[in-house]
Amino acid sequence: MEEIKVTLNSTPKPKPADESCLGFGKSFTDHMFLMDYTVGKGWHDPRIVPYGPLTLDPSCSVFHYGQEVFEGMKAYKGANGSVRLFRPDENFKRLNNSNERMCIPPIDEEFCVHAVKELVRLEQDWIPSSEGTSLYIRPFIIGCEPVLGVHPANNYLFIIILSPSGSYYANGLEPVKIYVEPKYVRTVRGGTGYAKTGGNYAASLKAQQEAKGFAQVLWLDGVEQRYVEEVGSMNVFFVIGDEIVTPALQGSVLPGITRKSCIEILKDWGYRVSERKITIDEVEEAAKNGSLKEMFGTGTAAVVSPVGDLQYKDQMIHISDGIGPITQRLYDEITGIQLGKLPDRFNWVQTVE
Repeated sequence: MEEIKVTLNSTPKPKPADESCLGFGKSFTDHMFLMDYTVGKGWHDPRIVPYGPLTLDPSCSVFHYGQEVFEGMKAYKGANGSVRLFRPDENFKRLNNSNERMCIPPIDEEFCVHAVKELVRLEQDWIPSSEGTSLYIRPFIIGCEPVLGVHPANNYLFIIILSPSGSYYANGLEPVKIYVEPKYVRTVRGGTGYAKTGGNYAASLKAQQEAKGFAQVLWLDGVEQRYVEEVGSMNVFFVIGDEIVTPALQGSVLPGITRKSCIEILKDWGYRVSERKITIDEVEEAAKNGSLKEMFGTGTAAVVSPVGDLQYKDQMIHISDGIGPITQRLYDEITGIQLGKLPDRFNWVQTVE
C-alpha cells in the first residue's frame, strides 16, 4: 500500500464538551484525508492534513454537472474501549458501484478501509462515548477538472471527513410518521437511484419541504407511482403476516448496508424474508385487514427506525403506537454487534488497532 503522509494540525480544536448537544454533521474533527486522481497517473498522493477549506476552480465539473459520489459510515467506542467500524468494506464496494454509474474511476477498496482506519486512529479522541453517539465518517469523490464540458472529468479528489454525532433517537425509539409522495419522483429504473450521488438527494428536497409535520418522505416508483421504493434516508421493511417484505433492488433503490445486514440476520433467525415488489395499495389493505404488524426503516444514521403511520393522499394508514418486537430485536442485535455488547457472529466488525 502507498504510504499515507500525515501533516498534523498545529492548532487543534476543543472537543465538544456536552455530547447531548452534538446533533448531526455540525462539527468536524481536526484532520481529513485527501487523495488525487489524474488521467494517466491514477489515484495518487494519499495524505492526512488539517481539516479546512478546499481551493477549487469555479469551472470544476462537480459544480456544473454534478459528478459526485459519497458514502456514510460510523466509528463506535466499544464496550471495552475499542474503536469499531461496522462493515466498512461494504461501504467501499458500494462506492465503487456508484463510481461506475457516475463515470468516476474505481478506488482500491482495501486501501480506502486502511485510510479510514488511519484517519479514525488519529482522531479517536473525537469519538463520543454517550449512549447512541458515534463518529460519523463521510467519504466522497468530486470531479474537479476545470473545464466546462459535459463529459467525465479527467481529475478527481477523494476526501474523508469525520464528524462526532449525537444520538439519532433523542426521545427514545419512538415510531415516526411518514408521508407517501404521490406527485414527485426521486428516480427511475435505469437512472441513478442505486448510486449514492448528491443529485438523488437534491431531487428529493422539494417533496421533503412540502411534507411538513412528517419525519420522512416515502418514495414510490417513478413510472406507475404504485410500488414502494424507499424513504429519503432509509430502506423500508414491512411485517405482513408471517412474511417480512422489503422492496427488491431493481436499479432505483439504494442497496443499503444496514438493509443487507437486517436481511441476513432475519434469515439467520428463521424468518421468511422476501425481496419483492410491493404496492402502496397492498400496504394499505394489509393495514385494514390487520395483517400489517410492523413497518421499519433501516439506515446508517437510525440503524432501525419504527414507523407508526403513513399518510397516503387523504388516507392515514395506522401501523402501530409503539415499536414492534421484530424491530426492537433487530435494533438491539445490530447495535449490540456494533458496540461489542453481543457476539459478532457474522464477522462484520473491524477494529482500529
